[in-house]
Amino acid sequence: MSFSFSSLKQKLSDNSISPLEIANSCIERIEKFNSSLGALVGFNPDRLIAQAELSQRRRKDNKPLSEWDGIPIAVKDNICIEGEVTSCGSKYLENYISPYDATVIRKLKEKGFLLLPRANMDEFAMGSSTENSAFQKTSNPFDLNRIPGGSSGGSAAAVAGGFSPVSLGSDTGGSIRQPASLTGIWGLKPTYGRVSRYGLVAYASSLDQIGPLSSDLAGIEDLLKILSGPDPLDQTTSDKTFPWETKEILDLKKIKIGIMENPNCSSEVNERYFKAIQNLKELGTEIVPLDFDVFQYSIPIYYLIATAECSSNLSRFDGIRYGNRGEGSKLEDIYLASRSQGFGREVKRRILLGTYALSSGYYEAYYGKAQRARVMIQKAYKDFFSKVDLILQPTSPTTAFRFGEKKEDPIQMYMTDVLTISANLAGVPALNCPFGKDSIGLPIGMQISASHFEETKILQLAKALDQMPESKIELPKEIG
Repeated sequence: MSFSFSSLKQKLSDNSISPLEIANSCIERIEKFNSSLGALVGFNPDRLIAQAELSQRRRKDNKPLSEWDGIPIAVKDNICIEGEVTSCGSKYLENYISPYDATVIRKLKEKGFLLLPRANMDEFAMGSSTENSAFQKTSNPFDLNRIPGGSSGGSAAAVAGGFSPVSLGSDTGGSIRQPASLTGIWGLKPTYGRVSRYGLVAYASSLDQIGPLSSDLAGIEDLLKILSGPDPLDQTTSDKTFPWETKEILDLKKIKIGIMENPNCSSEVNERYFKAIQNLKELGTEIVPLDFDVFQYSIPIYYLIATAECSSNLSRFDGIRYGNRGEGSKLEDIYLASRSQGFGREVKRRILLGTYALSSGYYEAYYGKAQRARVMIQKAYKDFFSKVDLILQPTSPTTAFRFGEKKEDPIQMYMTDVLTISANLAGVPALNCPFGKDSIGLPIGMQISASHFEETKILQLAKALDQMPESKIELPKEIG
């Protein structure tokens, strides 16, 4: 798919391309490159063609469902699509066919999007590199020997690799923004409650959020518009409206942007970060250094809360109702066999950590204390946004690393999310913006965050960053 989201939308509007031509272009590229890239699992071209034929018929009859009717979108493997396998990257659910659509899927179908399941992922969204998928590894389109980030690595690689102009991912501690950064695309974690989680297989319910990834900023803005809104099936959603008029670029001379003075990233990431800051200063923006010291506790807070919620959410996988079932003469033996055979190493590790944190005698010492400490992070953001309009940080402390480089050291792997986790703990929105490459051609991303439900501000600053010459990243035409 050689077209960006906005150009494809325009070509459909002026009838210079048809949904069937788009679908065939997707299929051609997927069949050519997916064996080496590994972005999609179990791709079915016939289903894509069937969707495209319906879309083409609607457009021929001058009755498109929306201006987006006929645009392909890759969907992460933990978002339920009726009649499709939803495996969450796990052997436990490799044959599970969803009986219903997630709310976000229903909204996409109502607009006529062509669904591309299933984007590969770390098992049950637990990981930062997509090395924890039970089925295949996903590579970075810029270098097949490197990871694409995670857990939404398949969603990011599908966009960066040209399989689709947009995709859906889920973000629990940076799982949209970090892979977007490492693959040179846009990725947004909306405010917690902005987008319904109904039909998203839960990892950590108080942290998870569905969000878009896109080849250009227009895809982020349009998908946020489509996906946002209250849902009676998800009581955590908000009925706050979103002001969609973001055509005007933010007056950079009238805002304050908070920054990190010592981001503790690789030298090349730091260099790009301070270049972005310098550009904003030259445009008249007031830059305000902020004290991020309290954020050093984000990693332990996050991994106590996330693993505890993971332990609770994954307790439903017992081999009785659905999914993998192990052999055993007694109920307890079936539970043990099912979970031992079905779950991978990282999932088991997090279940054990979470179960320990929730156990009698340790609940208050670990989980209870982590929840109180979480309030510290939330108060820090509230204090920040009383002083500044937006915060600009790097998204990832490094560019994409090689396969196996961090997999055997869980702590080192967990630290790759150090700059993204705090936004999930506080529930604030954050967007990855591509901002050039390092010396060997690997993408670098910058992260913009704002107070709750202020995605408009983020999108406006993102448009300003997108106009800076240093931000441009050309996605690879050939892979491997």
